[in-house]
Formats: sequence, C-alpha cells, structure tokens
Amino acid sequence: MPTAATTVAAPLDWDALDAGKYEDETAAVARLLKTEPLGPDAGTVRAQAVTLVLEARRLARRQGVVEGFLQEFGLSTPEGLALMCLAEALLRTPDEATRDALIAEKIGSADWSAHVGRSDSVFVNAGTWGLMLTGRLVEPDETARRDLAGFLRGLAGRIGEPVIRRAVATAIGVMGDQFVLGRTIRAALRRAARSGFVCSFDMLGEGARTYADAERYEASYLDAIAAVGEAAGGQGPEDGHGISVKLSALHPRYEATQERRVFEELYPRLLRIAVAACEQDINLTLDAEEADRLAISLKLLEKLAEAPELHAEWRGLGLAVQAYQKRGPAVIDQVAELARRSGRRLMVRLVKGAYWDAEIKRAQIGGRPDYPVYTTKAATDLSYLVCADRLLAASPALYGQFATHNAHTLAAVRRLAERRGVRCERQRLHGMGEALHAAASARWSDMPLRVYAPVGGHEDLLPYLVRRLLENGANTSFVHALLDDDVPAEVVAGDPLAAVRAQPGPHPRISKPRDILLPERRSAAGVDLSIAVERARLTAAVAALDARGVGPAPGDATSADIDQAFAAARAAQPAWDAAGGAARAKTLNAVADAIEARMAELVALLCREAGKTLADGVAEVREAADFCRYYGAIAARDFAGPRPLPGPVGEFNAIELHGRGVFVAISPWNFPLSIFTGQVAAALAAGNAVLAKPAEQTPRIAAEAVRLFHVVGLDPRLLALTPGGGEIVGQALIAHPGCDGVAFTGGTDTAFAINRKLAAREGPIVPFIAETGGLNAMFVDTTALREQVIDDAVLSAFGSAGQRCSALRLLIVPAETADELLEGLAGAMDALIIGDPADPATDVGPVIDEAAKAALEAHAARLAREARVVRRLEVPPGLYFPPILAEAPSARFLSREVFGPILHVLRYPPGGLAEVARTLASTRYGLTLGVHSRLESFADEVRQLVPAGNCYVNRSIIGAVVGVQPFGGEGLSGTGPKAGGPYALTRFAVERVVSVNTAAQGGDPALFNL
Repeated sequence: MPTAATTVAAPLDWDALDAGKYEDETAAVARLLKTEPLGPDAGTVRAQAVTLVLEARRLARRQGVVEGFLQEFGLSTPEGLALMCLAEALLRTPDEATRDALIAEKIGSADWSAHVGRSDSVFVNAGTWGLMLTGRLVEPDETARRDLAGFLRGLAGRIGEPVIRRAVATAIGVMGDQFVLGRTIRAALRRAARSGFVCSFDMLGEGARTYADAERYEASYLDAIAAVGEAAGGQGPEDGHGISVKLSALHPRYEATQERRVFEELYPRLLRIAVAACEQDINLTLDAEEADRLAISLKLLEKLAEAPELHAEWRGLGLAVQAYQKRGPAVIDQVAELARRSGRRLMVRLVKGAYWDAEIKRAQIGGRPDYPVYTTKAATDLSYLVCADRLLAASPALYGQFATHNAHTLAAVRRLAERRGVRCERQRLHGMGEALHAAASARWSDMPLRVYAPVGGHEDLLPYLVRRLLENGANTSFVHALLDDDVPAEVVAGDPLAAVRAQPGPHPRISKPRDILLPERRSAAGVDLSIAVERARLTAAVAALDARGVGPAPGDATSADIDQAFAAARAAQPAWDAAGGAARAKTLNAVADAIEARMAELVALLCREAGKTLADGVAEVREAADFCRYYGAIAARDFAGPRPLPGPVGEFNAIELHGRGVFVAISPWNFPLSIFTGQVAAALAAGNAVLAKPAEQTPRIAAEAVRLFHVVGLDPRLLALTPGGGEIVGQALIAHPGCDGVAFTGGTDTAFAINRKLAAREGPIVPFIAETGGLNAMFVDTTALREQVIDDAVLSAFGSAGQRCSALRLLIVPAETADELLEGLAGAMDALIIGDPADPATDVGPVIDEAAKAALEAHAARLAREARVVRRLEVPPGLYFPPILAEAPSARFLSREVFGPILHVLRYPPGGLAEVARTLASTRYGLTLGVHSRLESFADEVRQLVPAGNCYVNRSIIGAVVGVQPFGGEGLSGTGPKAGGPYALTRFAVERVVSVNTAAQGGDPALFNL
C-alpha cells in the first residue's frame, strides 16, 4: 500500500452517500435480505447465541447496575421515567430549595411499592433507591415494609431534611460511579488497570456551544491522550487503550451548512488531537453523531487520513459507523476505499446507533420522504450483520471493532470473522453487557474485549446515562430481555433475518414522516439543507432570480380597482359557498401541491424580497402548503351540509356553516407567503371570497401566491390582490360596505385602528380576526439544562433576525445561574453568521427596511443608557442590525414589543419569580411563553402567572406547526381563533339552524318504525 504522505488523489465524493439517506425502507430492507451474510452458518450462530444467553443468565449476579435498573425499572414505567428525570437534573441544580422540590416531585409521584424485592441487585432493591442514607446501604424500616408508597410520600414531605437530600443524591451518585469509569482520566486508568480492562475512553460532556467550550474540550482530549499514552507503554492501537472524540465538542457550529468554518476552525483542533494520538500510538476514534453530520464527518476523516503530519505507520485512526443508518454498508465500502487510497489502515467501531428516537422525530419535523434509519429493531440488527460482513471483508484495510450487547450479533460476528480468518475485537459499554461478554470471554480467547468507558463528573454523566438507558431500556431491547428468565433463550437469541423476512417492511406503527397526520392530511415536504445537492438547488434558484431580477412590484390598487374587486367577489361567492367544503378542499389541496412544486423559486423570492434565510424560506413555503391542506380538511369535515342535532321526537334539527361573504385579508411582511396564504386559505375554505392586501414591503411574493391559486383553477373573482399602503388601500378596504369581515396580522397599534374603523361603520357588525405582537418571555429555573437553554434562546431570539411575532424578547433566569447562562449566550452569539440570506451558512439576515433598522437603533441607544449590554455583534453594511444581548434593569423595562434581534435578560432572586411574572402579565400581552425546567410544578406555576396563547416547555418558542401547535395570542396579542387550529374557520363562517316539525305531517315515522 502507498504511504499516506505520498498519496495524491481526487477527494472521494462523500456527498454522494446522501442519495441513499432517505431510501424507501421497503426497498432498503429488500436489499438487505438479498445479502444473507450468515448463509449456511445461520443455525450454528443461533445455537451459539442461545448458549451465550444461558451462560450470561448463570452469571447474572455479576450484571452491571444499569442492567439491574433496566430489569426492574423499564423506561415504560412512570417510576423509571421519574428516576431518570430526577437523575438528569439533580446534579445540575445548585440551590437546595429547587433540589428539594425536584426530589419531592419525582419521588412522590410514582408507585414504588410495586418494585420492592423484585430485583436481585442489592443496589436496585436497597429500599428502591430512596433509602441509601449518607452513602450506606440500609434496610427499610418496618413502616416502609408495610406501606412503602405511604412511607415514600412521607419521605417526600420531609425532603428538606439534610439527611434525606443526601440520601437521594447519594443514590444517584452510586449509579454514576457504577457507570462512569472515573471522574478524571487518571482515575479511570487506575480503575481500568485494577479491572484488567482495555478501554476506549469517552470524555463526557455536551457538544460545544461556544468557542470557549471547544477550547476546554480540546484541552481535555489532549490531556487524556497524554495520560493514556503514558499508561499504554507502547502496546499499540489494537492492544492498548484508546480515546473517542465527539466532533461536536470541538466547534459550536459543527454542521453541514458550516462546512467552510468546520475545516478552517474545527479541523485544526482535530489535527492537533490526532497528532497527539499518533505520537502516543493509540487508537483515536471519531464518534458517530446525528445522520445530518455523516458526510461532513467523513470529509474530516479523509483529510486526517491523508494529513502529512500523521506518519504513515500509525494504524490507530478510526471512526464509528452506525448500522441503523440505511447508508451504513455504503459508508463502510467508501471508508475502505479511503484506507486503500491513503495507505492508512483505519479502525472501524461498528455500532447500532444511539440517536434513533431523535432521528425519527427530526425526520418527521422536517417533512422528509423517509427516515435515515431503519424503523424496526430486526432490520437494524440485520443491517449490522451486513455491515459487519463488509467490514471484515475489507481487512486488512479496515480493522473491525464490534460494539454490541446482543448475543446473536456477537455470535454472528465471531463466525463471520472466523470464516474469513480475520482478527477483530468486540466492545461493550462500561456498566452494561458484563454478563454476556463474560460468557463470551470464557469461550473465545481470540476475540479481545474493549470497554467503552465514560470519564467525567456526574453532572456530565447523567445526560449520557439517560441516552443509554432509553436506548437499551425499551421493551424491544436485547439488554432488557437478556436476563429475564421469562423470555426463552431461543427468543432472545433470535435470528434477525427470520424476523425481517416475517415482516419485511417498516414498523407498522411508524408512518412515513409526511404521513404522520393522515388520514386528515399529509405534511408538507421539506428540504434537507444538510445535503449538498439540496443546498445547491436553492442557491441556484436564488442565482437565477438575481440574474433576471425580481421584476417590478404590482401597482397599488385604486379606488376603482377595489370597487370592481368587491363587485366581482360578491357575484362569485354564492356559488363557491354552495359548492361545499369537499369541493373547496380539492382546490386548496391543488394549491398546496403547486406551492410545494415551486419550493425553490418561492424560497428564492422570499430570500430577495423579504430577506429570508434559506432555512426560514423553506419553513415558510411548507407552512403555506400546510395551511391549504389543513383548512381544506376542516372544510371537508365541517362544511359538508346540515349536521343533525339531538332533540325531541317529531322534529328534525340541524346546523350548517356557510361563508359570510367577502373577507378582507391584511397580512404582514415578516411572513409574506405563509400568513398571506393562511388568511386567504381560511377565508376560502369557509366559503368566502377574498380581497387580499399584502404588506407594502413584500407585494411580489403575494402576487406569486395569488397566481398559484388562479393557476390551479380557482375563479379569479374569488381572490383579488389589492396591494398598497395601509393608510390608503387598507383604509379603503375595511371601510368598504362590501366588506363582511377582516383577518389581520400585524402591529397592535394598527389592530386598534382597524377595530375603531370597523366599529364606526354603518351596517352589519363584521368579525375582526386579529393576531398581533407580544412581549414574549422564557422563564428558566436552576434545573434547566444549560446547553438546551442556550440553543433555544439563541434560536428564538435571533432566528429570522428576531422578526417574528413569536420571537423571544425577555429571558428570565435565576440569579444562581445567570452569570453562567449569560456567558454561554454571549459565546453562542459569537458563533452566529450574519450576512447574505442566500448563503446556506447564514444564521441572521437583514431587517426588512430602513425604518425598522432605525427603530432598533433607537432602542439600542436606550439599552446603552439604561441597561447593561453584554454582547453586540458586528454586522456587514446594509440593512443588517447587530444581534444584542442586554441585561434589563427591571421587569418594567419593556412595555411594548421591540421587533428585531435583541434579547433582554432579567435575573430573579430566590423567591422572586412570582413578582417578575405578575409584572410581565400586567402588560396584558399574551402571545408566546417559554419555560425551561425539569420541574412540572415550575412550568405549571409560570403558566398560571403569565397567560399566553402558546406555551412551550423545554424547547424553542418559535416555529409553531399548522394543526400541531395552533398559533395565536390573547389580550393585546390577538382575538383568536388560533391560526392553524381546529376552530380557525369558525369566525370566517355564519351558523344557520333549521328546525322542521316532522309531526306536522301526521306523526314521526321513525318513532313508529322502532
């Protein structure tokens, strides 16, 4: 093989792997079934697996504490979830009062008595977690034996006593000590030496959110490599300890859309780490993370493999490959090609995958065509065997490291390696799989074991622990069943090939991502910006628009245009109303299809006329399509003719909905496609005609939307575009005698003016549907996870340049953790990219116009005078406004919405939450509200104190999804009903009741025919 330093070749096309990212699962499974990796050895492998299961059960008393926990507290039980919630938050909570409340809530809410005496693990059964007093295991007293549920409820009531607080903290600490190999790398090395383990050490911690985080993690890795190298004594990568590196820890923006920065800023860190591992001659594994990061991780691997700084004789560079991804086999093939071309043997840890539930959710949220992972455990297990066979076939270019806690998988890999005469190793997680691998070690001396060993403090351990327990604690998990004598060993050791043949498709209870809302409707298709060709498609559309220009804006509607539009609409509306909801739904579904088909062109227009980033543009196009399908579904259901009502015999009573007539729709510039389309679609769905006035800044987008309605066959008389300024065109529309209702989204002051104008009109009282702004706050307590708060606050405050009515304006944080959060928020802001919205890397685009920028600059000047500006970013020239983080002096500092990328932070002292919340509520705004806490009682208290139309817990407060999170406020923030909600069409419609006295015909035939 040529040496790495002398190889010159064109880079491998890692992006091509994304062609199979969302492969149809039925086709992917069929491809797996054709391979039959075990062939005639399938029976032998299954028999060996049964033997391993039986031997592991014999050794069951040596099981890890995590397995003991899983045996007793399945993650499907309230008790298991309560303990995990408690564990995940307790050690991050600095103040005693909140710790006490957390313990009381989680311990006092579950049925512990059902678990007493049912586990063989001394740890798990020691009073069922709660009675490990001051670090010493004790037997529960007689009261607990008679009535453990009552005893623990009483215990929860006494939780403020120091001994009880220490008891629960110690219980969780014991579990941490069992699962983590050491709090420091040197402690872990000493323990590994005592236990005789060969390890791959994982330095625990969340991904970097700031450059300071990345520097800290790099230093941690370098220190660990030095310590491991010193202890290794020249054993080499196969026989000595190694280090696993999480790439997301080395840069706050390790994302496909940030590829240039990843190579300029992350790669040098990674190279320094690799050089250190090379000098020590140890294994360095790049851990696998989310599916969206696969291609960029492989590009980094290629650059490392060919780096001249790493001598060609080093055989320790490696990566982890996830078998649950449909791209798994192709990844192994291409990594093998890299190894051959570079002349560098690579080590490959094959895992099944640790982010399955997150991948399922991400695909559903993103409207993907399928999932990047298999939806059944059997398909994942079969994929693992296919990947294993390819990995072993690629020897000596690749060295296989097989991480599994599954007896059949272990036996199968052993047989595949034996058949090919290839040396490889097996791996398990520290604290798990001990009995199974002890059984394997007793039988196989030529397949060495490496332990994947977490290193770090308990506060870093618990999120990792929760992930592993969720992964392995499900009822379908092998770990869950391995030591359960009620499950026959033959079942536990089942062949995945047989299971897949029995059900060769996706999981029957997991719909494809776009089908999760069926039978009502399909979700709108999304665009995966982590895929290079998808990014290129959108940027090409913007470039094409730039080349031809956005074209002239439609001219303002005149008084004559408005009169003519009302007359035409009035003439066409009765037939449209009479057509019924199902017919209108057909038209709206066609509009949705047309919008989706024009995705790239619409995103380009949104980018150039409204300053939308590509990601924001995609989300807006999807929302517009969702509005059409959702309102169409409601129309088909609720506008299907008379609905009978209950009543006495001899009568027929029914109610039906009809359109009101002609609606005026006035939409804003910040969502010029989705809100515009949503208002129009709602009015049309209810049987109305519409005159639509877009914002003055974004008329071209509205014109294109109207064109699509007309193209699919909507009578043009039913939808007229009436662009122009609010003072002239808007006033003329709402004052017109032909106006039967107004739907408005925009500023509160404008809503007041419209309301007054409508109230002064002669004639029928017409409905006014208004959605306005808000003083949107997010409340945080000391149990909240720092990284999650940072992610969600930055996205909520600075996404869309803060130009969302739902955007975060006020972050309310506890004094105990405020400094840490402010430092993290400022650091995360430093990693934002501000610039051309057509660049996929851009996070924050321009504000809408000079007037908006001037208003923001005026507020920034006030902040400089009256508040403490923590961070103000630099921006390029033009309509860009710098994101600002500022500490507000009091809860009364903001009295109205500031519409832009400015986040105000307010500290509250212990016991001061209610006062701050009441001050916020007194402003009478009530749009969006956020809460970050692991305490349900904290979230409940905030919700009671601060009325809001939409409350979001432990997530961002933007991005409401049609039909999933209906959106709209109360008080000064809107009238309701909520957009994208089940009652959205009610105020667009009139209700008509008919009552017929059937007895007047001589009696009620239905009664006589009973």
